[in-house]
Amino acid sequence: MKKIAYIEIDTHAEIAQGFMEIIQGSEEFAVDYYFSKRIKDRVKEDGESVYLSDSSMILDQLKLKRYDLVIIGTVHRYFNTFLTIVQQYNAAVITHNLNFIKASKLKLISAIFREDIFYRLKLWWKEGLVSAPEVYKKAKNLLVLDQGLVAGKYTFLPLFYTKKYDQPENKALTIVIPGGVSQKRRDYDHIFKTIQNSRMAEKYTFIFLGKTQGEELKKLQKLSQSLNENIQIKYFSERVSAEEFESWMQKADVLWCPVQQETEFFSQKEIYGVTKMTGNIGDAITYGKLAVFPSKYPSSLPFIIPEQDDVIKQFEELGNKHFNFQESYSKDTVQKRLEEVLKSMMAI
Repeated sequence: MKKIAYIEIDTHAEIAQGFMEIIQGSEEFAVDYYFSKRIKDRVKEDGESVYLSDSSMILDQLKLKRYDLVIIGTVHRYFNTFLTIVQQYNAAVITHNLNFIKASKLKLISAIFREDIFYRLKLWWKEGLVSAPEVYKKAKNLLVLDQGLVAGKYTFLPLFYTKKYDQPENKALTIVIPGGVSQKRRDYDHIFKTIQNSRMAEKYTFIFLGKTQGEELKKLQKLSQSLNENIQIKYFSERVSAEEFESWMQKADVLWCPVQQETEFFSQKEIYGVTKMTGNIGDAITYGKLAVFPSKYPSSLPFIIPEQDDVIKQFEELGNKHFNFQESYSKDTVQKRLEEVLKSMMAI
């Protein structure tokens, strides 16, 4: 049995959770997980080998065992530490912002003074920010979680599978908008205007499934006071628990994902579907839902549906359509694909 170390001491607990779930029960691989306290507190453990770690401990911890592959879940800080790891081990890095990893040292230094100055100075002075490009260059494999981003040096890491559950029956067509309610990454103004200006003969429930604050909270409060009796909206002013998120995602008839075309990471422009993945794709696969995306969003996935001018009518039509997620995204199918990818990285 091959041995893997999975490291997440930075950000993406949900991806670490996904890896834990899909590899569980594999007869090919055994995995040790090295998590920071913040990550460890956010994942559900089910008999896995999980070790508390941080940037000061991880190098010594890796020396205690022999690993065939080291997977680093996020490299957005601790660049000096991760550079050492990719130089010493057969290491793969999950990449989340493809323009960031290509940024020159000069661009990274100039970005320090644009925003979050004290935090970015810390990354430069103490955590080796200028080493970031080298980490990605020295890694044996660069992994992406969206098959649409695979090109050249990137390898697709299949993690998302469709969970089995009983679909609840809804009295109203239930449209779920998953993600934090912020105009920064999704066009919520478009959603507000569409709901406000649409005449709906059928009953609709719109669920804004993420924490709402600031201007978006004010707009939702105002919107909720001006709707007719056929429309109901629900939103959350506090962080949505994992249990509540899952419950509402299961109830959804259709997902509505108004992803912004462009965003930024560390002052580097990123383009959704081109240089950056949206987690809404994982949401759609995990819960087996058709998802309406902006018409310009580049995707060949059959369950990602381009938004039409009359999106309300489109929702009614999609509510009666189904895609067989289990055929392509059952846990067994995805696990086998993942195992093949892991084997290929160990053959280097």
